[in-house]
Amino acid sequence: MKRIVSFILVVLVTVGVMAYTSPGLLKDIRLGLDLKGGFEILYEAQPLEAGQAVTRESLTQTAKSLEQRANALGTSEPEVTTEGTNRIRLRLAGVTDEVEVRSKMKEPAELTFRSAAEDDEPGTYSKIELRGNEFVENGASVVYNSLNEPMVDIQVKDKEKFAEITKRLQGQPLAIYLDDELLSAPKVGQTLTDGKAQITGSFTREEANELRDTINLGALPLKLTEKYSQSVGASLGQLSLEQTIKAGIIASIFILVFMISMYRIPGVVASFALITHTWLVLAIFYLGDFVLTLPGIAAFILGIGMAVDANIITYERIKEELRSGKSILSAVKSGERISFRTVMDSNITTIIAASVMFWLGTGSVRGFAIVLIIDIVTSILTNVFFSRFLLNLLVKANLIKKPSYFGVKESEIRAL
Repeated sequence: MKRIVSFILVVLVTVGVMAYTSPGLLKDIRLGLDLKGGFEILYEAQPLEAGQAVTRESLTQTAKSLEQRANALGTSEPEVTTEGTNRIRLRLAGVTDEVEVRSKMKEPAELTFRSAAEDDEPGTYSKIELRGNEFVENGASVVYNSLNEPMVDIQVKDKEKFAEITKRLQGQPLAIYLDDELLSAPKVGQTLTDGKAQITGSFTREEANELRDTINLGALPLKLTEKYSQSVGASLGQLSLEQTIKAGIIASIFILVFMISMYRIPGVVASFALITHTWLVLAIFYLGDFVLTLPGIAAFILGIGMAVDANIITYERIKEELRSGKSILSAVKSGERISFRTVMDSNITTIIAASVMFWLGTGSVRGFAIVLIIDIVTSILTNVFFSRFLLNLLVKANLIKKPSYFGVKESEIRAL
């Protein structure tokens, strides 16, 4: 009785959690551009001036700048990742005006320090005094005054030019612009002869860090060259998603019908484990903030196929044990034990292959590999351990009394 209650509770709780969370999971999982539409560009980064090198920090800062530009253009959840020593991959889903976005993305950020020209309106500054490449590379840093208020220290390459500018603009604003956006307009307090200055203001720590990163990015602007691009129309992406869902539903129905017709009650348990497995993978995608793409779906389906194999291998071994004349409990224990190593060997070798793909691959290949690894690990949890736990509860509760409940006919059982 206790095992029957345990079985019912486990099933009800699992169904309840899946039913409650599945609508949110399906709605909030992030879709890649091949499912949502958009485009992908692989940039190669080079310094603008001869003799400079592309460092890890400058590459990361350039990637941050690209993400900020994408956000400013109103694109949803841009993906910007660095690859190797000098490449940046940009993925933008849901973009309608690709030409404008490509143009904005390609321009290097231009940091300028400006003063007010004679014809400027109050609060505007058009006379460029310093450009971003005149600052010391990575020379900007965040410091704190005695009141623990953040400030930004900067250094310029040409001390004499900086001294002349600060002498001429004493008491006047020296505004900081990123492209045409005014970041700050601090006043020059004194002539600075050592090439160093502090930018003060009512900054939060996050704003001070952002300004520091911006200045450092401006001090090493990188030239971005397109090496590869892929564009997917929004309608094509939506069509791909609809066809994928339709194919997945049809295939799932065939699989569940096959499992139940071949293995009867264990087939029902396996079907429940497969549904739990699918839900768990989607939950991991949601919690991990992963992006679902077509290669990811292909890996997902491959993992489901392996999960079905794990169940078939186990149940075929149990059926063989039943045909040899063993009792239900003995056949289940023996079949699970014998099939366990075969199932685990298959899963582990696939994980090893996927790990190599992740290590050596790039882009969609790595995405395929990571989804396959997640899929197989969850398959082991649900289709090996969870399904066996449920089946053993039923067997030990004496609810499965006949070999026919496993799809074995009486005529197939050999006498001992």
